[in-house]
Amino acid sequence: MLTTPRHRSKPSPLILYPLAFILSFLLCLPWVSAKETPKPKPQDWQINGIVAALDDSYDKVKQYAFDKLAAYELKDLKTVVKKPQDIAQKVANILKDEKVDSSVRYGAAEALSKFGQAAAQYIPDIANILKDEKVDSSVRRGAAVALSKFGQAAAQYIPEILKFLKDEKVDFIVRGRAAEALSNFGQAAAQYIPEILNILKDEKVYFIVRDSAAEALSKFGQAAAQYIPEIANILKDEKVYSYVRYGAAVALSKFGQAAAQYIPEILKFLKDEKVDSYVRYGAAVALSNFGQAAAQYIPEILKFLKDEKVDLNVRRSAVEALTNIRKLELKEVVVILNNIDEPGNSEYLNWRFLTYFLDGGTEEVKTLLKWLGSPEATPDKLSHDEGVKTLNLFLQTWNNSQGLERLRNDLAKQISEVAANKNVPWKWQDINLLQSHYSNLKKVYPTDANAVQSVINHLEYWQWFFKARNIILIHIAFWLALIFAYPKFPQVQAIFFWNPWVRRILGVGYVGFLLTWFPPFRRKLFEPFKPSLLADAGLDNFHDQSYFPESQVKVPASGDILPITKALPSIQGQIILEGDSGLGKSMFLRHLLKNSQRIVVYLPAQKCHKGVIEAIQDKLHGQAQDAGFLKNLIYSGAIDICIDGLNEVTAETRAKICQFVESYFRGNIIMTTQPLEWTPPSTAKTYYLQPLEQQQIQEFLISRQPRLPKDAKIQGDDYTKACTNYLTEVLNNQQAKEELNAAQRTLSNPMDLTVVALMLSQGKYPNLFRLQEQQYNLMAAEYLKEWSQEFPLRRFSAAVYQMRLEDKQALPADEFHQVAMSLSDEKYKMVVTRHWQDEKGEAKKEWCFRHDKIMDFFLVQNFLGETDTAEGLLVDRMGDPRFRGVYFLLANLLEIDAAKKLREELIQYAADTKDNTVSNTFVQLLRTR
Repeated sequence: MLTTPRHRSKPSPLILYPLAFILSFLLCLPWVSAKETPKPKPQDWQINGIVAALDDSYDKVKQYAFDKLAAYELKDLKTVVKKPQDIAQKVANILKDEKVDSSVRYGAAEALSKFGQAAAQYIPDIANILKDEKVDSSVRRGAAVALSKFGQAAAQYIPEILKFLKDEKVDFIVRGRAAEALSNFGQAAAQYIPEILNILKDEKVYFIVRDSAAEALSKFGQAAAQYIPEIANILKDEKVYSYVRYGAAVALSKFGQAAAQYIPEILKFLKDEKVDSYVRYGAAVALSNFGQAAAQYIPEILKFLKDEKVDLNVRRSAVEALTNIRKLELKEVVVILNNIDEPGNSEYLNWRFLTYFLDGGTEEVKTLLKWLGSPEATPDKLSHDEGVKTLNLFLQTWNNSQGLERLRNDLAKQISEVAANKNVPWKWQDINLLQSHYSNLKKVYPTDANAVQSVINHLEYWQWFFKARNIILIHIAFWLALIFAYPKFPQVQAIFFWNPWVRRILGVGYVGFLLTWFPPFRRKLFEPFKPSLLADAGLDNFHDQSYFPESQVKVPASGDILPITKALPSIQGQIILEGDSGLGKSMFLRHLLKNSQRIVVYLPAQKCHKGVIEAIQDKLHGQAQDAGFLKNLIYSGAIDICIDGLNEVTAETRAKICQFVESYFRGNIIMTTQPLEWTPPSTAKTYYLQPLEQQQIQEFLISRQPRLPKDAKIQGDDYTKACTNYLTEVLNNQQAKEELNAAQRTLSNPMDLTVVALMLSQGKYPNLFRLQEQQYNLMAAEYLKEWSQEFPLRRFSAAVYQMRLEDKQALPADEFHQVAMSLSDEKYKMVVTRHWQDEKGEAKKEWCFRHDKIMDFFLVQNFLGETDTAEGLLVDRMGDPRFRGVYFLLANLLEIDAAKKLREELIQYAADTKDNTVSNTFVQLLRTR
């Protein structure tokens, strides 16, 4: 037990002192019972019942009454006892009555001390009983203790009590209680400490009396502290009787910190196998009494507890010593757990209790005791979390149980049971835990180890499966991170995505497939290049509200005439958009690009001279090293392609484009061209862009108003009226049919109609047959006024001619900066500016002609005149599609005879080449003259 009365808790030396022990034990029973009884608070009705029982004729009834009365404290009795003097008188009479049984008189003596001052008048009677040798020893013992309870009121009898202590004729039990009584007086008896010490040291004195003397000295506290070394000497003296040495050890511990220096000596006695077990037991009790002061010696106490050769009582007392020192950690409490034997062992349940108690009842110990220490039943149903928690706890316990053989035997069995539990759904993540247990068990406990190994074998398949799954998930996460980082980091673009070897090897095949066929990834792939892909479209200068959506196309197959935005709402499949210069093919492409949510590349046909794939690669800033991957992306429809101006390139370039289109028949590709003699791709459908109809002409003119210069002379209603008046005049049915048709042909062309709108807003009257020339003249006049010099038409036209030959789009701005500024004036809008960034990220700016018709005007200047050069050009450029528009201008600009001569040459050329696309239109235009 943890806290038992001193004489009852000591293990009995039955072999050496049978009679003394039996006698002392029997005589102490009443005192033990009283000391162990709880201290409840009495009620008045309870006291009345006790008082009534004191008058009973049976002594045994009186004894029960005194036992019950002994359970109450004096301070509690004062609150309920109305006439303590009357009760004290009854008790005193019983004490003095020699006829009453001795055990009852013993109870009466102790009961009197409960009434304090109310019973003080009976102190002499109690003292007389103590002195009367004829009185039974147990009654005299009770009288001694009772006197000590009165404190200062009975101090005059201290010498009498001391006399009994020293009197060898007096019963040893009485002498022992006399020593205890003296200690109860405290400072009042302090002067007798040396005499009590002498009794302790006197070897002739009976051992129980010496033991009581030792305990009595400890109760004096500081008053007896100077005698601590002498008490310690008795403990260390091997000649001294073991019971007395026990008392000395316990007495030392009662001094607390004053005797702490002797803890190592006491611990040494506990560990010394040669020392009598009774002394070792006393050492354990002493360590317990020292409490926290002995905390540093817990490891040595635990080491001592591991030795199963040590007497069980001594080990148990050592454990009880631990109970008053501090709470044990899990690694320490396993030593207590190791002492739990089979359920048949008398101390089995006590060791289980001590395991809970010393650990503070933590969840770890509660779990351990469900499995270890022979529980009545082990848990049957376990969840996965409970199984893992239990095995982790077992592993921790195993690591702390070195040298604890009984505990390890128990652990090995329970580890195999938990591992093999069919109700626990083990996971592959648990393999490391199970493997740790297998490693611990395989040498000493092979049977239990095999049970664990079978569980591991079952899980290894899933381990590899989940490892493979995790590797795949990590691989996917890695590439997803790269995809999201892709737009911002050129290094990622070049190394991981456009490098064929890295993408194929690190991508393990599926990355390239997803990049090719999964639309979100395809968009990510081209996202950083979107500005470059659309650079040539000049979307910075395109305003969608300036586009006229009512333009119509002729749909292939059905031949229906539909609005182009309805017939071609997006780039779907392969499309050829054919129409005369100025009808709005390029404007329609820009409209599509502006509104498309897909990745689109805009390619002027001239840039496809090496091939379409090569032209796209050039726009990817050199990152697209893998042309094969790019081809797959185009084939899968990852990128839509716009190719503008097929009529402006050589037959060889057109052939490359056609071959590309036919090879990638699944791709979304739209191409524009003016009418020409060629064989279009067999996989493409041709839509024919229609000139504006008569009712659309006025709508188009009026729709230009928001895009007119802010300083235009004519605006608002005046502009609308000017448009109506002008159209009424030029489309007058009274004029010649050829002249009316020519006027309608010009006005049905959105490009020419845009120039008409600019002219009308400036208050000018447009000449439909010389619009570009008229526009140029207005600009040249403004140039002269602004720069104080003539416009360098010849020199600039020669430069433009060279640009055309080299297929360049940008004007030589360094040489013709003033010219570019005037041409880009808001009034004329003959050129537009384009802002872009080069491969190094530096900002660039260039000027380009707004339309080929404007460029044709400056080109045609090289063909006019009667010089050999001009005449040579007329013949040399007949088959060059880049100069097709120049010949149409010549139909109006050449002298009539020169124009007729050129007509014949064009007809002859058409007859030879079977290409009459230029000659037919030239003849029609010349006819109107």
